[in-house]
Amino acid sequence: MSHATVAARSGVSEPTVKRILGGQLAEASFANVVAIAEALGMTVGLGETDAEELRRQQARRKAEQIARLVQGTSALESQAVDQAAYERLVERSFHELMAGSRRRLWAE
Repeated sequence: MSHATVAARSGVSEPTVKRILGGQLAEASFANVVAIAEALGMTVGLGETDAEELRRQQARRKAEQIARLVQGTSALESQAVDQAAYERLVERSFHELMAGSRRRLWAE
């Protein structure tokens, strides 16, 4: 199916269809993604996961990113972080993210 056909069926502009189907989802609205999926005969769902579980998963991912960054920086400075310290850092970062701003949790 051409981009023009998807755009016509979904009501989403062709440039936006091209960006979304090209993988540039950071700027895409959820409504446009759903419209394009429906035009292609697909559905978009979050499964059985509730909002709080998604929030916990995101906080865990972000906490692990932070810990890896600290671990990498420490290794460059010849001050390696052992596994126990890494896990403590992940847990502390996770709890701080859960207690903090939701905007910070989802920001890149």
